[in-house]
This record gives sequence, structure tokens and C-alpha cells, in this order.
Amino acid sequence: MRGAQGEGGGQVLRTSLSLSASLGKPMLIKNIRQGRKKPGLMRQHLACINAMAEVCDAWVKGAVIGSQIIEFIPGGIKAGDYHFVIESAGSSTLVFQTVLPVLLLTGKPSRLILEGGTHNPMAPSFDFIRYCFLPVLRQMGAEFDAEIERYGFYPAGGGRWTITIKPAANYRRIEMDSQTQLLDRRAKCIASRIPSHVLVREKRQLLKRLNWPDESITLETVESPGPGNIISLQMNYQNVTEIFESIGARGISAEQVADRVVDELHQYQAIGAPVGRYLADQLLLPLSQGAGGSFVTGPLSEHSRTNIAVIRQFLDLDIELLEIEPGRLWRVVVNV
Repeated sequence: MRGAQGEGGGQVLRTSLSLSASLGKPMLIKNIRQGRKKPGLMRQHLACINAMAEVCDAWVKGAVIGSQIIEFIPGGIKAGDYHFVIESAGSSTLVFQTVLPVLLLTGKPSRLILEGGTHNPMAPSFDFIRYCFLPVLRQMGAEFDAEIERYGFYPAGGGRWTITIKPAANYRRIEMDSQTQLLDRRAKCIASRIPSHVLVREKRQLLKRLNWPDESITLETVESPGPGNIISLQMNYQNVTEIFESIGARGISAEQVADRVVDELHQYQAIGAPVGRYLADQLLLPLSQGAGGSFVTGPLSEHSRTNIAVIRQFLDLDIELLEIEPGRLWRVVVNV
């Protein structure tokens, strides 16, 4: 397996780990993250490897910071209670998404405690996992209960959340081929250890750009080891909930943070597909290991194409990519 294929990041490693453990198939992966400015394993990638090794009693060689090659020989997968800690602000949600496909195959409940980053750039947030990703997996037949105890913003990290996982007895095929009726819309401006006027300004800009009712946008101050800020827009449709987020950072004004998330929402609405680009990427593996399904999304990201390529190397299944409208809409069909 070449870790530099496709988008050349941690996606190849995480998907390969999930499938190697699920199939009980040994794996050698080289050139890990060769496409990145700092190639090799970073803390959150090492956390994914160690977590998966614990879940399936794997033998691992090369699991050190900076390594560009690992050998992974899985044992038997097992449900249970697990506690995974990612030092600094490494993404705890990416660790969760790495071990989840395996735990869904055990047929028994598991409970996870995860510590590390919960709201990071370049990774799904806890809110995205809870309100967007997990509800689709519930449609497949699995059950979850997720709660956040402490937020972990970049760069301090230190967040903590728990989730119970109950696999389905029989997985159902899902179809999300059209955008259904919008049931509700809301937004949250969340902050820890930053001046309160930042949230006020973010809300003011959201109201200006979105023309939503005042009560649909709430301000929330949370506990976290370090300062942080995020805006989360939640669009609840009949068949899917999509989350759009923008993370505040030094040198970026409150108005810019609000504008970025509104622009992302408007891009999604202009395309008119039910499944956004991030959810599209993250559904591929659960559908491939479940009963399959189909969904319509916008232009496929390099992350999604890389994920499909890795899945095809491990699993003998048909993933169809059908361009419905050139440059705009794609249907992804996973036949198992």
C-alpha cells in the first residue's frame, strides 16, 4: 500500500487501518503522508494506529513519530470499553472514525472515552460527528449515545467526550438521492477564554448575511483548557442534517469567521445535493462494510476519490461514480 497515493495525507492510513483490522488482513504501508509538508506520522496518526492495535490485538512495527512506513498485522477484533488519549490537540474524532468501522462489526456494544482535540481545523468536529455523521449511521441500523464533557480547541486540545456504540443486528441499505424538505435551521457561536464581544459580532454578521430569526442563533461559552472559537450552522432536512463550521483564529476577525461559514452554506445550497462534501467522504467506508447504498453529492473531493481507491484495493465490491450534471452533481452507488 502506498501512503502517498491520491491526496497523500492521513486518509490512506486511517482507511487502510480500518479495513486491515476488519478483514484480518496484514498490511504494509509505505510513504506515509509523503504528500504533506511534514511527511510521516504525527501524533494523531500514531494515536489512530495505537487505538486500532488495541481494538484488534495487532502486532505493529514502525509506529513512531515521523515514520513513513508501518507494518500492521491484526488479530481478533473485540468490543469493549476503551479510553484513547491524543496528546496536544490531535483530533479525537479522526481516531473515533478509524476504530468505528471495526467496532460496528463486533455485534456487541462498546463504550469509548476520547481525549484530545474536539474542534480542530481539517477534521470533523464533535458536533459534526454527533449531529451529521451518526444520524446517517442510525438509518443503517446502528445506535449511538454521544456526549461532550469538555471542549478541546487547537492548539491546547484537552477535550473529552464519550460515546456508546451498539452495532445493528442487520444493516440496512440507505438511499439519499434527493434533497428533502428543510425542517429546521440553527446556528451556535461557541467560545472559550476569549472576549465576549467576539460572539456578539459573529452573531451580528450571521444575522446580516443569513436573514434568520434572532432566536435561531445562540451564543455559548464553554469550558476548555485553552482559548477557542467556532461557529456551527445546522441544517435539518428530513433525510439528513448537514453541519457547516468555521473556526476562529488569531488574525481573523469575527466577521470573517462568520462570512466563511455562510459562504460554505451558500455553496452547498447552490449545488442542491443532499450530502455535503465532508459527509460524502465519511460515508464511503460504513456503506462499504454495511449493506451499501447511494447518495447524491457535489463535485467529489480528492479525499473521497482517495478513500474510494483504498476501499477498492481491500474489498471486492462495486462503487459507481455517476456524473448527473457535469461539474455539479454526482451519484455515488455502493453495491455490496
